Formats: sequence, C-alpha cells, structure tokens
Amino acid sequence: QVQLVESGGGLVQAGGSLRLSCAVSSPTFRIYHMGWFRQAPGKEREFVATIIGSGGPTAYADSVKGRFTISRDNAKNTVYLNMNSLKPEDTAVYYCAADKTAGWSRTSTSWDYWGQGTQITVSS
Repeated sequence: QVQLVESGGGLVQAGGSLRLSCAVSSPTFRIYHMGWFRQAPGKEREFVATIIGSGGPTAYADSVKGRFTISRDNAKNTVYLNMNSLKPEDTAVYYCAADKTAGWSRTSTSWDYWGQGTQITVSS
C-alpha cells in the first residue's frame, strides 16, 4: 500500500509563494508518476501538475503554467510543488497523487493513490 502525506499548506497573501511537499511511503517511489490536484469549495477536483516517471517531462494546467513548478527528489521519496505569484483563485485543498500508469491523465479518477490534502488560502 502506498501512502502519501502532504505538508506545507497555509495562509498567504496574493503575490506570495509557498512550497508543498508530499512524502511517499514506497520503496519503489521511482516508478510512480506523481501529480498535484486541487479542489476548491463547491468545485470538482482539478489537475494542477504532473511529473512523469523518475524525473521526466512535466505538464501543468494553463491556470498555473509559469507560476507553479513540480519536482521530485527520488532519494527522499518526495514530490514538491513550488507556487509563486499566488492568486486568490488558487485557494483550494491541494492533493498529491501517485499512479504507475496515469501520469499524463488530467482526470483525478485515473490516479490510484492520494494524500489527505493540505489547505492553501490566498488572501487578496
């Protein structure tokens, strides 16, 4: 069983930055594609970013492209999401996800493993 634990959420002013971390409990972390999704109140969970394989290509939602960066440290079994120039519309619960095959999928139901989520609130 793969367990994911996010950290790094909080309250930040618009224009500020945060870094989310997701620690993954799996000896085979390298084989998992890793993704970040978010869910705002009353909205469906939406794709944010993905990193393919052990450090391959990345992809981003248009709404965060140029502001967010996904990366991973395979030695630490951790994936990160660096978020800059945060906007109030970025306010949501952010979830880390892992899957062996769904790396390019922007559909949350395609991903097998999920963290518990961490709240990001961006004040205007």
